[in-house]
Parts: sequence; structure tokens; C-alpha cells
Amino acid sequence: MRHFYESDGALLSFHESGTGLPVIFLHPTPFDSEYWQPLIQELAGVRAIVPNLRGHDGSELGALTVGGFAAVPDAPVLTMAQYAADVIALLDRREIPSAVFAGCSIGGYILLELWRRAPERMRGLAFVCSKPQPDAEANREKRAATIAQARAGQCEALFEGMTQTLIGATAHQRRPEIVAELRSQMTVTAETLVAIQAGLATRPDSLPTVATITVPILAIAGGEDPGITPTEMQAFQAAPGGCEFQLLPDAGHLAAYEQPQKVAAFMTEWLRRFED
Repeated sequence: MRHFYESDGALLSFHESGTGLPVIFLHPTPFDSEYWQPLIQELAGVRAIVPNLRGHDGSELGALTVGGFAAVPDAPVLTMAQYAADVIALLDRREIPSAVFAGCSIGGYILLELWRRAPERMRGLAFVCSKPQPDAEANREKRAATIAQARAGQCEALFEGMTQTLIGATAHQRRPEIVAELRSQMTVTAETLVAIQAGLATRPDSLPTVATITVPILAIAGGEDPGITPTEMQAFQAAPGGCEFQLLPDAGHLAAYEQPQKVAAFMTEWLRRFED
């Protein structure tokens, strides 16, 4: 069931299901909260809380600050700090003092910002196809090009391209219908896409943050992920709280949707450490 709450003047939506250990799931962009549903259906004993990030499926974009991305100085910027503030507002709304968190791609970047802001609210962090490193210069150039395409009215072409690159080759071959399923979740507007790309380009280097994480980490990498390599994700193993690293050789960037049973098996075993 969809619920709503307010954060910094924007009306945001979320879904909640199940009972037990509270787990907050942060989806990748430009997809929405439906991304996590196949995985959540495989998990037992968790209270799954799945927000639609600001600007995604029923969550307003709200007022944003313009500037900050030097390559596109007139772009509004949807920062990881804003997303983190939205998640904290949701925790407060649901009266959840602390929880376990799972994030894919941008969802993981938000988790790192949350740790910097409110580590006392976080019992454990699961990163799926996400990394602590900032954008390299080549990535920032690609984001500037994406912004130009979005502003030129080419969002549909961008989304079609993403379904080809973000979904692993194995999933394309084994389950061709996955393309249409994930494409249906890509409903962000051009304005939102611009703001997200600017925010991703300007996110901070979180490698120093990893060195401060004292709670357990689960890191799941996809061997067919073109943007985030297993080697980059192994950087989480430097966390003093410990990191369990898992590799899915035949999964792409959207591993939790491509192979929900396998990811759920990793998470189920890892979540046992949080049982009272």
C-alpha cells in the first residue's frame, strides 16, 4: 500500500509491508520502488519500507538549488544530502529509531551520506551494485552529455539505451521480458533526470567514509555490471565493522531484480546477525 509523507516541502511516497526487522530499501535511478519487490517477496521476517526517491513515481521533485555541477552550471542539483534528509524524515515519520538499510546504485550512495549524517540510525548496510568512489572525469562528461540529451527531449532514447546497458547479458538472454518490466518503471521527467545526473556527478568521495563504518556491511557485485566493477566494490572490505562480499558473475547492474532469489539468499543469511 502506498503512503505519503513530507520532507523539506515535498510530498514523497513509500510502500511498507511485512513485520519484523525494519529494513529500508533504496532503489536505483531512473527506476522506482517496484525494483525491490521481487527480492522482498523472497525475504521473511522483515518489515520492508521502500520509499520512492524524490522525483520518482509519486514523489515530488520539490525546490532544488541550481549550480554546483561545473560542467552544467545552470542545472538544478539533487544531492545525496537531500536524499539522505528525505530518508531521515521517513524514519521519523514511521517512528523507527534504527534499521538495516539496502541500496542499489544511487541507493548505496545515499546510504554513505546517511552514515555521515546519522550513523546511530543504521544497524547494517547492504550495498548492491554500488560503490564508494566518486565519479571519474569521464563519468562526469557522460553525465553532462546525458543532461544535454534530456534537455533536447531525448529521454525515451536515453531510457531505451539504459535497458540495454544496465541489464546484464545473461538476464537479456534468459528472460527477455525483463526489459519491458524495468522499462515500465522509468517514468522520471526530463527535469528530474537533469537534477539526478548533476547530483551524481557532484557526489563526494566516500572512500574515507568506508573507513568509519562500524556496523556490518554486505556488498553484492554483478560480474556483468558495466559501470561498477567487483574490484571497486571490494573497497567496502576496508570497513572496520566487517564486510561480507558476494559476487554474482552472471548479473548486471540491476542484480537484485535480475536474480532476486540469489540476492535474497545472501541477504537472508546476512540478516540473521540482527535477530534479537
